[in-house]
Amino acid sequence: MRNVITAAEMRETFMQTTAELMDADSRLSLVLAAIGAGGDQLGPLLRKHPERAFDVGIREQLMVGMAAGTALEGYRPILHSYAPFLVERAFEQIKLDFVHQGLSGILVSTGASYDWSQGGYTHYSPSDVALLGSIPGFTVHVPGHAAEVDAVLREAAGSEERVYVRLSTRSNAEPFPEGIGGFAPFSQGRQGVVVAVGPMLDPVLEAVRDLDITVVYTATPSNLAKFPVDAFGREAVVLVEPYLEGTSASRISEAMGRKMHRLLSIGVKNRDLHRYGTPEDHDRWNGIDPQSMRARIVDFLY
Repeated sequence: MRNVITAAEMRETFMQTTAELMDADSRLSLVLAAIGAGGDQLGPLLRKHPERAFDVGIREQLMVGMAAGTALEGYRPILHSYAPFLVERAFEQIKLDFVHQGLSGILVSTGASYDWSQGGYTHYSPSDVALLGSIPGFTVHVPGHAAEVDAVLREAAGSEERVYVRLSTRSNAEPFPEGIGGFAPFSQGRQGVVVAVGPMLDPVLEAVRDLDITVVYTATPSNLAKFPVDAFGREAVVLVEPYLEGTSASRISEAMGRKMHRLLSIGVKNRDLHRYGTPEDHDRWNGIDPQSMRARIVDFLY
């Protein structure tokens, strides 16, 4: 059964871990755009570390440019906002100020594809992972549990990579840290393999219950080009992603190489429904609830 935890749990873990990392490592900087600067755990960091923690107001493009400036000064910046504001609104600045200048940092979003559905289309961002995949050098993590958020952030803080961490209110019941940067196998079957990304694992396991199917979990879809074909390879692959459908298909195809295969992508449809509703409503409308996925998987594999 899908476990929808309290809306803040992944983000609360992000804030707590960021506070600990900022206190322990003077090389880290933090740049916010009018999010987390009030009563939560990020607000005190602005007062505690005023020389390297900043709130620029509702100016996400400036947030990215300023963070890149701290990187030029030798800091490792952490940037945080809602996914559509961090990635879509400030995409040009990410492309030019970070990628073109050869800089790195840690981008952390919240809201995922439509977690805050009552906010409407301005707060939906199913295309964020696809956008960052169009420019070079980003490691993309889509944690499936709050405990994975902590592990991802600590690893990212100690690296020099460009990292994007996509927080969500949706969660698997348990963490599987072996899926961070890698692939964790679950059920073993003969009819095909289903690759579940981040918080899609529990819905996938529910969808394929009693089916003769292999399920593999990853929290790092940017590494799907390294999918271990020899270990899990089947000629039929289903990729279930909590963002724009088809975003990671090319990476799976790259991993399969010249091996004959069929691929079905299941994710958020590329359309504007002009609806509010709940996140669960949007799952149904996009066909990524367990019942809809089961029908598509059975039709594809059987």
